[in-house]
Amino acid sequence: MNIKDPRVHELANELAALRGLSATRAVREALEHELERVRRAVEVDVSKLAALQARAAQTSDRWLTDADLYDDAGLPR
Repeated sequence: MNIKDPRVHELANELAALRGLSATRAVREALEHELERVRRAVEVDVSKLAALQARAAQTSDRWLTDADLYDDAGLPR
């Protein structure tokens, strides 16, 4: 990998200096931590979606009809 952005080099070097690591190791650990954070967020989203799906499955199988939504004059109930 050849990163040409000088700001990335600055950030990597600063992180490395603060942590007492090589720039390569600092970048690797930063990427590993970020991937872990993103994966956890995705897992939470999947869990929320599964819970929503389970709740939806418990609702009635009957679809709403026009009669459910509108009165005899065609106005919303």
